[in-house]
Amino acid sequence: MKLPRRKFLHLAAGAAALPALPRLARAQAYPTRPVRLVVPAPAGGGNDIVARLMGQWLSERLGQTFIIENRPGGGGDIGTEAVVRAAADGYTLLLVSANNAINATLYQRLSFNFIRDIAPVAGIARAPEVMVANPSVPLRTVPEFIAYAKVNPGKLNMASGGIGSPGHLAGELFKMMAGVNMQHVPYRGTAPAFNDLLGGQVQVMFSATVSSIEYIRAGRLRALAVTATTRSDELPDVPSVGEFVTGYEASNWYGVGVPAGTPAEIIGKLNKEVNSALAYSKFKARLGDVGGTALSGSPAEFGKLISEETEKWAEVIKFAGIKAE
Repeated sequence: MKLPRRKFLHLAAGAAALPALPRLARAQAYPTRPVRLVVPAPAGGGNDIVARLMGQWLSERLGQTFIIENRPGGGGDIGTEAVVRAAADGYTLLLVSANNAINATLYQRLSFNFIRDIAPVAGIARAPEVMVANPSVPLRTVPEFIAYAKVNPGKLNMASGGIGSPGHLAGELFKMMAGVNMQHVPYRGTAPAFNDLLGGQVQVMFSATVSSIEYIRAGRLRALAVTATTRSDELPDVPSVGEFVTGYEASNWYGVGVPAGTPAEIIGKLNKEVNSALAYSKFKARLGDVGGTALSGSPAEFGKLISEETEKWAEVIKFAGIKAE
């Protein structure tokens, strides 16, 4: 029997849509059980705080528990690999950060390719570093600091929380773009680095705003500049490095990723809910408490940020000859 053309096209269109129906239904119902949000860092740090804020929001919005699972080690690569190997079903998420972009070049023998194996969902926040100096250092501005460092190459010691940490890379980018030579002194974590900076054993450090702001307010450290492109709301009187070193920018940032192959409908649903949090004034205020500003957008926009940051830090790592411990 020959069907009329209009009826044939209608039936054909309906048949073509059938395979998508179960996927759409799953996305609409998602999540139907608890979801893991893996944080590849210890509890208590910026990554962990941002993850718990977002996990609480998603739990309330989506009606399922979002469990924060801290998986530190390997500079963040252990937790990241756990997500790469997980089922691509939306029930294992990754708290993505600048460390992932850095590690892509820093570690030569990773068993995964971050850009290929993790699909971007949404950015959450960008958090600049602040360039702080011990008050005994007789330098109050970035131009004075640069001039002194050029006349005294290698005499200023720059602390960091470890080789390849965002603070270390922020300092190396400054050295590269300002044309100065400082001696890098890596520590096993920011706490011992701060101890020596406060004691005057090292002179300067690039650290997260949330970690250093109380020292700055108490006068125990001097803030020379913030590393974002604009001034910080928390430190409005402190200039940005970019006001003196054109084009300089170095920030930590956070977002959500999932294993590659996760259905686009689930990614879209998560992206919508993350962005709804970032549009809520009280949530943005909580991010501000940890020195962050909202970083909303589409999965493609977050993916673009990851790619650009990976390329940027690859250039710095190669220029400085940084090797992982």
